[in-house]
Amino acid sequence: GTIEYTFMAPIYRMTYLIGQCFFAVMYAILRSFLILILVAVFFNIDFSNANVSATIVLVFISSFSFLGMGLIAAVLPLLSPEKGAQATHIFQALVLLVSGVYYEVTVLPAWIRPLSYISPGTYTLRSIRRALLENASLADVRQDIFILIFIGIILIPLGLWIFSMAEKHAKRTGKLKRNG
Repeated sequence: GTIEYTFMAPIYRMTYLIGQCFFAVMYAILRSFLILILVAVFFNIDFSNANVSATIVLVFISSFSFLGMGLIAAVLPLLSPEKGAQATHIFQALVLLVSGVYYEVTVLPAWIRPLSYISPGTYTLRSIRRALLENASLADVRQDIFILIFIGIILIPLGLWIFSMAEKHAKRTGKLKRNG
């Protein structure tokens, strides 16, 4: 359904957001595991030395940081129901850019590199690469895990607060009304 129908549903907002977030975490873990299997099969990659259990735990832990970012990005459809959903793709592309998905963080221009330090994607990618390619244990990547937990502790309440403020603004100004 659309966001305005979701807001009209007789359910507490926190219940709805927790349910959506729980689904997103479980979906991320399942999808990541499925992609890992498909990549191994189609590209004949040997993951026999990979620490798959650490990878699954890392995806789970990092999901909370991404949930906070997702809550912040979810404000965009609230502020502009027609264009906000597309704007979230720009947000996603920026996170991927600064996190080292396309290029190593070290080759990014100096002015954009500081953003990689606050992106949970940087720490997630680094840790998962180490777990899959170097058989790193959770103890080996504990510094990244602590950073991801810290980012999650900051971003989830911040995201909930920003979402709450945006929801109030959208309701007050009638932004949820569709024009077509």
